[in-house]
Amino acid sequence: MTIARSILIDPTITRWYHCVSRCVRRAFLLGEGLDDRKKWVENRLEQLAEIFAIAVGGFSIMDNHLHVLVRLDQDIAKNWSDEEVVRRWGRLYPPRDKSGEALPVAEAWVQWRLEDAQWVTTIRGRLQSISWFMKCLKEPLSRLVNRQEKVRGAFFEGRFKSVAILDDGALLAVGAYIDLNPVAAGIAEAPETSKYTSIRQRVEHVEAQGQTAQLEAAGHGSAAGSQADAGLEDSLWLCPIEDRRRLDSSREGMLEGFSLGSYLLLVDYTGRLFRTGKATISAELAGIFDRLGSSAESWRARLEKLRTRRLFGRFFAASREKLREAAARLNARRVVNLAGCPVP
Repeated sequence: MTIARSILIDPTITRWYHCVSRCVRRAFLLGEGLDDRKKWVENRLEQLAEIFAIAVGGFSIMDNHLHVLVRLDQDIAKNWSDEEVVRRWGRLYPPRDKSGEALPVAEAWVQWRLEDAQWVTTIRGRLQSISWFMKCLKEPLSRLVNRQEKVRGAFFEGRFKSVAILDDGALLAVGAYIDLNPVAAGIAEAPETSKYTSIRQRVEHVEAQGQTAQLEAAGHGSAAGSQADAGLEDSLWLCPIEDRRRLDSSREGMLEGFSLGSYLLLVDYTGRLFRTGKATISAELAGIFDRLGSSAESWRARLEKLRTRRLFGRFFAASREKLREAAARLNARRVVNLAGCPVP
């Protein structure tokens, strides 16, 4: 039974959501065409992250579907001036001439829109909506492909799936799962070589700064890793892995006290599980699992379920307590944990 998106996406329960959208008939449409459609989606994600009050924590673009991990930043949208709301919307839907060609966002157009306070309120809401974010991601590509191929019809399935991420353990697991999609599918040999993924963007961003050696400090514990990672992702459009607001940054990250280096180490270990079924538990990894209140066995089981089963369920947590809290807020007896993943 279809569930209303307003129930599935509730920022009072969680700000983090894993969104999945598939091509019609699961055809490999994103891998076809003369243009690089996957690169188009990647570039579009970056553009939308700059316009919406929504942060992108991870993504992977496959031949017949795409994954996006997003965070709702409603407080940011509330602090925008009315004029900023109008100008942001103008970047998405600029005024057009009679032939349909986009026009520059003129001052007169901005002032005209500002006269309608109710319209501005509606647009402010749209700019913090995951549904509108996904619409603005997928619809332009569908129109572009239809024009190029002189056809009509849908490119993506009509409704995307969204899974509420309820705690840090689930957030890390989903982030790793998304980044390792090409490895799990046998398309890439290693996470950092996986094209059209957030992990590749993170690695390339660090390499461009000549700071690759800094990430090795993750092997010396969380404090050293955090110190070495200072500023590495400040200029990256993706949401930083580490939330350093208490230290030296104004940007909100994904996890406090969990460095980019630690994340890359964890993803590399998980990728080896996907490729060979064997991976070494180093002292550094053992420390990461301790900090997560988890173990290598439960981590492996959780990721294996994500990898091998369809995404049944609308909520994902690493603990029963978070599931109970979500059920209570929804006035439900229980909520279904994603894919029946084990919860300690």
